[in-house]
Amino acid sequence: MGEKVVAGRFDLSDRQRYRHKLRQCLTGLERLLEARRFDRPKNLMGLEIELNLTGADGMPKMLNGQVLERIASRDFQTELAMFNLEVNIAPHRLQDRVFDRLAEELRTSLAYADRKAGELDAGIVMIGILPTLDRDDLVSSNLSDVDRYALLNDQIVAARGEDFTLDIDGVEHLTCTSKSIAPEAACTSVQLHLQVTPGRFADVWNAAQAVAAAQVAVGANSPFLFGRELWRESRPPLFQQSTDTRPPELQAQGVRPRTWFGERWISSAHDLFEENLRFFPALLPICDDEDPLEVLDAGGVPKLAELVLHNGTVYRWNRPVYGIADGVPHLRVENRVLPAGPTVIDVIANAAFYYGVVRALAEESRPVWTRMPFEAAAANFDAACKHGIDARLRWPRRGRYGGTSEVDAVSLVRDELLPLAEVGLDAWGVEPADRDLYLGVIEERCRRRMNGASWQSATFHRALESGLSREAALAATTRRYRELMHRGDPVHTWPVGLLEPVPLG
Repeated sequence: MGEKVVAGRFDLSDRQRYRHKLRQCLTGLERLLEARRFDRPKNLMGLEIELNLTGADGMPKMLNGQVLERIASRDFQTELAMFNLEVNIAPHRLQDRVFDRLAEELRTSLAYADRKAGELDAGIVMIGILPTLDRDDLVSSNLSDVDRYALLNDQIVAARGEDFTLDIDGVEHLTCTSKSIAPEAACTSVQLHLQVTPGRFADVWNAAQAVAAAQVAVGANSPFLFGRELWRESRPPLFQQSTDTRPPELQAQGVRPRTWFGERWISSAHDLFEENLRFFPALLPICDDEDPLEVLDAGGVPKLAELVLHNGTVYRWNRPVYGIADGVPHLRVENRVLPAGPTVIDVIANAAFYYGVVRALAEESRPVWTRMPFEAAAANFDAACKHGIDARLRWPRRGRYGGTSEVDAVSLVRDELLPLAEVGLDAWGVEPADRDLYLGVIEERCRRRMNGASWQSATFHRALESGLSREAALAATTRRYRELMHRGDPVHTWPVGLLEPVPLG
């Protein structure tokens, strides 16, 4: 949600000054790119996961401040609402047994956080959207007590100028309004970072966009919101609508939403940062004292603070990131399409699939983005969000005739993308045992057509058939999910249905 900021008011000149600073930052980025000042390849990846806090009854607990005090670790931070936390795993080199190491670190961190939450009668749940959330949970009074969240909410609400409308038509239809951005807090995600050189950035970003639909199809885990069964991955439409600064008139004019898949393949990282300046007004026009061009003239590395802050308020599903480590600038692709959960092994399997297939696609002699219209990638993403593992996607045909054809997502993943992911992980230098274990999880999900969203939906309907009310069925599904999540077996092995004969409460 952006850098730490101090809440305050902005006057008319602030936005003009900020726009000027943004242009200076963009010029500074151009100069850094021209001078080849960026870090050399280190094959570095990073991982962030947003989490939910619930009670034993499966209902959300607004306790993140107290839980974080007890965790007392820089690896854990606040997120938008008081039932959210975020855990950050330190960067790792993509090689050897990296995925086993990540899994062990993540299990240790989550178990520790869950124990600390347990001291307050709460627990950690790693899931895309908590099924038991109610509209009354997602109000501005439940936003985390952090200045930047209050300020961002105020600025998005002011830009919108009216209530936000949520309208998601899936298995069932949800329509409601909100006076704040709080419903966005329902979306808990996994963010996968990959450090890349400027020369490779466009190929990696284009590959990530092309494969985003397949990621969602096999990884969907967010079928419920406010008691309704919606899309298999309901985070994208919810995120877009709950942060939408455009009233209906601007939507009708074709103004772009701040939560955005994009509209074209790119040729450089500069394309994305430049689009951010051209299309999106500042939400947080907070200026840093640094003059980036003076810093460059003196041989230094500018922070590009305004560019970084502005970039953090444009919610691309694959986002460019500028950073500095040990005094050297670098670029990252931040992949944001995946929901949290269901288990550590599922999260790591999703990561292995992504890093492998993106490496392979980015190095193909005839890249997929030269053989598929961008509009097809965007439509694929929507189809995967709506239908999950049962989606049908458009993909380039093999052979010399070209064009695209429609194919089952599971067939595309099993027959084409998993073999590519194997090649990609081999190229990274990942141990075959790691590669086979985690890609095997993706293969089994495809074979059984079972992911987190499928399991949640099937278990919920089994609970309804047993006579539970909708609210009780959602709570019971959440409790069973939490139990199986902490047990740790991959979601495709979870038995459908509830064990408990009588619902709590």
